[in-house]
Amino acid sequence: MPCYRCGARQVDPDRGQSPWKRGVRGDRQVLVCPDCQVAHDWTAELDRCPRCRGAHLVRRLGEVECRGCGLVRAASAEGTEGGGGLAASAEPPGGSVPGLSEEVARALDRVLGRSREAALGRTLDPAGIGNGDPPSGPG
Repeated sequence: MPCYRCGARQVDPDRGQSPWKRGVRGDRQVLVCPDCQVAHDWTAELDRCPRCRGAHLVRRLGEVECRGCGLVRAASAEGTEGGGGLAASAEPPGGSVPGLSEEVARALDRVLGRSREAALGRTLDPAGIGNGDPPSGPG
């Protein structure tokens, strides 16, 4: 998920906790990159809890929970009208992030151990060496 303000992509931190922050905006979970945290009053744009006015909200499974006071409420069906009254998209300014589908495909290939040969429909022989031939039956 990219930063909702600038569209920057999150990378895994070397060690420890991620410097990225989470929030809810327009009843949608958003991430805020470290640069946008410094450059903007990023919490001013987040939804607020109707009970305690806190911005430490988490969206999950159709609910929004306040981490400050524990209030749990149903998220709106469209995900556009938040508890703070914001009617804004969680998309980054300017729309979707270019190249996202390609980036996701590469990440899935890495995680699932797919190789270029497997993506092209080639098979591996029992020794694990790609031969490009279709699999043969028992024999």
